[in-house]
Parts: sequence; C-alpha cells; structure tokens
Amino acid sequence: MTNDNAENQRDTAPDRRNFYGRHHGKTLRSSQKTYLQEDLERLRPPGTSRTDNPDRTPVNPAQFFGDARPLWLEIGFGGGEHLVHMAALNPNVGIIGCEPFVNGVAMLLGKIRQADVTNLRVHPEDVRDLFDILPDACIAKTFLNYPDPWPKARHHRRRFVTQNHLKPLARVMQPGAELRIATDIDDYVRQTLEEVPQAGFNLLSNTATPWADWISTRYEQKAIREGRPQHYLTYRRK
Repeated sequence: MTNDNAENQRDTAPDRRNFYGRHHGKTLRSSQKTYLQEDLERLRPPGTSRTDNPDRTPVNPAQFFGDARPLWLEIGFGGGEHLVHMAALNPNVGIIGCEPFVNGVAMLLGKIRQADVTNLRVHPEDVRDLFDILPDACIAKTFLNYPDPWPKARHHRRRFVTQNHLKPLARVMQPGAELRIATDIDDYVRQTLEEVPQAGFNLLSNTATPWADWISTRYEQKAIREGRPQHYLTYRRK
C-alpha cells in the first residue's frame, strides 16, 4: 500500500482521526530520557491513562491536584514554553497539558524541572482520551496554540476545529469559560470562525495582538521569520 493510499484509508475511517502528527521525532538526549523515566508518571493526571483506567470510568478532577482549584487545559503544548509560563503566572490554578509527541513531552519535563512549578499535570496522549472521562463543565480555560494546520484540503477534517473535537471540548468547559486559539494560518482562522460558534462558543475578539499574558513560542517565532501573520482568537463558552 502506498503512503497516499494508507493516508486516504485512515481519512475514511469513521472516527478518531488524529488531529496531530508524529508521536516521535529525533532521538532523545540522555537527559530527556531521564525526565521521562523519573518525572512523567508522577505528573500524569491520576486515573486518566488507559492502563490505569481501561474501562474509561469518569474521574473526579479534584484528585489531579488534591483540591478543587480551577482547572485549565492546553491542547498540544509543543515544547511547553507557554504551559510552564502560564503555570508560573497562575500558581493557584491547575493546568493539564496534552501532547502525544514524545519529544515535546520530554522538553516540557525539562522545563518543569528548571522552573520548579508544581501546578502542572502532563497527559502524554490524545486529549480526546480525557474528554471521554472528564465530567461536564470542569474546565475553566482552554488554550489551543498553533495547532497542526493540516494544509491539504482533504485533511481539513483532521483539524481540531471540527465538531467532532469541539463538541466534546464544549461539554467539559464551564459556562463562561475562555477558549484561546492562536494560529498563523489564514485558512485555519476561516474554519475556526465557521466551526467554533456552532459548538457553543461566542467570539470575543480576533486580533493580530496577543494576549497580555502571552509568551512567544518557537512556533510563533518560526511564523514570524517566514512572514506569516499571527491571529489570536478569544471565545467564551455559552
């Protein structure tokens, strides 16, 4: 089977199309392997992995941090710059970062060690695994920063901003919760503006100026170097 045929076959599957790319990249450095071995398991949200919870029994998010603090979510954290930055700025909030790319997870774990933040949990898998077990209205804020653009038209249904992904997200977000989306792809903005309101969100702003508490990420810097304009969209859950 050619790569194109394999891709087309995956695209026609009835559910669970990936909205992200690779699981693995370059060979990990020895220090990164150490982070994964020593830190990852204790930073996983308890009861969320398929090994710990094969029946996908609903979980109580208060057990993630041992209290009922506000819970934020970052979907695809890249190298973890933004995630650690937000954790340091908001020590009374618990933030879960979801990222299936192992190299990004290792990079984040190194940053967590360096920053010494304690209010982060790391889900090194598909965020939809969390949607399956989180209760309604438990997330107070969500970040989607520079998601995989899936530029080919036949792959647009793989983008996160489709109803298959947005409706489960809307279910777990609290009424009035904020959804932030940053992207450098004009067509991703177009689809975002079309799809996100259908899932139960009101657009608050669509601007070229980032949020006051934003930290520039390596993906944003790459977009700037390559001359692509940035878009920062803010939504409110109805």
